[in-house]
Amino acid sequence: MASGLADDIDVLVKARRSLAGDYVPSEDEEYMCEAQQDYFRRLLQQWKKLILSASADTLNQLQEGPLREPDLNDRASSETDWGIELRTRDRQRKLIAKIDSAIRRIEANEYGYCEVSGEPIGLGRLIARPIATMTVEAQEAHERRERVSRDD
Repeated sequence: MASGLADDIDVLVKARRSLAGDYVPSEDEEYMCEAQQDYFRRLLQQWKKLILSASADTLNQLQEGPLREPDLNDRASSETDWGIELRTRDRQRKLIAKIDSAIRRIEANEYGYCEVSGEPIGLGRLIARPIATMTVEAQEAHERRERVSRDD
């Protein structure tokens, strides 16, 4: 079973691929024009759909019954794998809330702009992380402040 972050990235890559051949945002266009907003809305909706599908698969596997590994080591390994899988699904549950928030920002014409500075986040960052709410600079400053307060 994949790690949580790797699984999230894999699902996002699949969502991007499902839109392949369609429109791709370009720096040559007006920032957050209707076409770009539509692209990101469809990407976020597809990402959410794939996450929900993976969650349903996990739930079906859990409902099939308890682990029946005869060897204690095999059983322990399987239980560890399931623990990782369930933590991944919990991460993805939280990710769905962020995806829904990004879709609401698109509807409110606030998507793509930093919540701290109001500056454009940038297409490259949004393509890499469609749920981004801050520019790279604002995110780095936020993380530095978190690190300083955590070290105290």
